[in-house]
Amino acid sequence: MLPSRRRLIAGSAAAALAAPAVARAQAGPVTWRMVTSWAKNLPGPGVSAERLAQRITAMSGGRLRVDVFAAGHIVPAFGVFDAVSSGAAEMGHTASFFWDGQLPGAAFFTTAPFGMGPLAHQTWIEHRGGQQLWDELYRPRGVRGLLAGNTGPSMGGWFRKPVESLKDLSGLRIRVQGLGGEVYAALGATPQSIPPADIYPALERGTIDAVEILAPVNDLPLGLHRIAPHYYMPGFNKPNGAGEALVSLAAFEKLTPDLQRVVENACQAEHSAALAEAEHQNGAALVDLLRAGVKVSAFPADVMKAARDKTQDVLDRKAKASPMAARIVASWREALSQGSQWSRVSAYMEASLRGA
Repeated sequence: MLPSRRRLIAGSAAAALAAPAVARAQAGPVTWRMVTSWAKNLPGPGVSAERLAQRITAMSGGRLRVDVFAAGHIVPAFGVFDAVSSGAAEMGHTASFFWDGQLPGAAFFTTAPFGMGPLAHQTWIEHRGGQQLWDELYRPRGVRGLLAGNTGPSMGGWFRKPVESLKDLSGLRIRVQGLGGEVYAALGATPQSIPPADIYPALERGTIDAVEILAPVNDLPLGLHRIAPHYYMPGFNKPNGAGEALVSLAAFEKLTPDLQRVVENACQAEHSAALAEAEHQNGAALVDLLRAGVKVSAFPADVMKAARDKTQDVLDRKAKASPMAARIVASWREALSQGSQWSRVSAYMEASLRGA
């Protein structure tokens, strides 16, 4: 019996030594660094980043702790993707359209001009092939992107001077991100890529003439209305505000399966919570802006028509950037078409029930 017992103990020890590194890596608590593109607790995305980290830490029972670093603390706002890709950080919170220059097609996982609203966009990601394309686009860089927050549809932005016709956009220096910047360029404007924390100083100095950022609750604390009082709608360039959690694949694969699900489920929960919160807070913020004397106006008809026409040209060019981009654009357009009839019907029903 004793030899058999010795063999059993020896076998158990050997099995433990041969166990995958994943299991041994989870012997104690794990700490991840999350770098973000936002100022700390910036209403909307900055709050989502903090809350996502708290969700993961709490849902894991402290086995996976996430520490948040605002833009500039470890890497600049536009350095988040490279930080996660290189392993300098295990996680990031940002927006995918920041990476469209280096990864054509990335912008669609946040938003695209005249595109899907938040619910339709989430439907594309979760049910119509969007997540699979997102994974495929980022995998060679060792990164995975997940929906993780949403600021809802954006406003058209803040302008120093009224926009009375299409000609008023000629030469206009506007802070705008993603594919919307390409549309504005096609309309004759000069798009500027500026991190959120630097927007107010740029507007105050006169470096830019207009700013598109997000929606009332995000815009109000920045005080942009004190310099550029003309507030336009709709945000044709950004009808959705999906936040992006970036996760290092190397770090993710070291987690136990239950912790992997914690990360994914926490991202889903934050996406839902942030969208509801944005809807709740935007109404109150808009009232405050109106009380402060802000004038909300609709873009002129010729601006909207020209922007819609130029958007199709921008999307066509994007589809030619790479075979991967072509597949993303095709999938996005198909999802937009598939959901368009129901979107119109549901919008009409909601307006009818409100007596609009």
